[in-house]
Amino acid sequence: MQMSPPNDPVPLIAAKALWMRRRAFQMVHAAQLGHPGGDFSAIDVLATLYFGVLRYDPARPDWADRDRFVMSKGHATGALYTALCAAGYFPEDWLQTYMQPRSMLNGHPNRNYLPGVETNTGPLGHGFPVAVGIAIAATLSGSDHRTFVLTGDGEQQEGSNWEAAMVAGHRRLNRLTLIIDRNRLQQGAGTEETSGLDPLDQKYAAFGWDVAFIDGHDHAALHRALSAPPGDRPRCLIANTVKGKGVSFMENQASWHHGVPNADQFAQAMKELV
Repeated sequence: MQMSPPNDPVPLIAAKALWMRRRAFQMVHAAQLGHPGGDFSAIDVLATLYFGVLRYDPARPDWADRDRFVMSKGHATGALYTALCAAGYFPEDWLQTYMQPRSMLNGHPNRNYLPGVETNTGPLGHGFPVAVGIAIAATLSGSDHRTFVLTGDGEQQEGSNWEAAMVAGHRRLNRLTLIIDRNRLQQGAGTEETSGLDPLDQKYAAFGWDVAFIDGHDHAALHRALSAPPGDRPRCLIANTVKGKGVSFMENQASWHHGVPNADQFAQAMKELV
């Protein structure tokens, strides 16, 4: 039972993040399907949340007082499923079924199949508005649980995110934290080539958010920021990350948004992920 995180979770977070990278890449290699570049840019954030921040109980996935985490960039299931598995929501042998027929581990997460998934995501721009709704419901019910949501930076090009940001700022949803996986690459190109996002910080600040930049691979910095007590506004953390982080031939390569490794690439990656 993960009722509350340990006092010094950083070593545990680092160990879990490494396991998650190795296991996620094994899943993608076996399935020859997936989004490993975005998995690897997001894994350190998820490891920090699940092993240093979130209040949850995997034996009771619907526990009313749990903190909520929404994976809005729903294509990064290698990151999400390994986090949920490591957190105890389901046994490790389920990971072997990734994207197989009738598997509960679909290419996009489905809360009807898998414990620990708060909402179905995949169509980009949907998870953030749902997280805002969850945070509003907590306010109306008087709950003290926190809501965290992770979006991709390319996903920020969806207009639904800006409606959600406006509502959250207006309602001062101070127990809501948005993390933006700012790896600056999306399918096929850079985000700024496709539809420029900068200055993201000024845009969110104008909507009434408390905004900060952070190194999205620094476990200690992530833990400090994500575990900080709520202020008086919703919080936006722009996490500067590297697509494909941890594997030399994948880093900062748009082709690994949905690339899958051959046998030689898989072997090289396993040697590097130690």
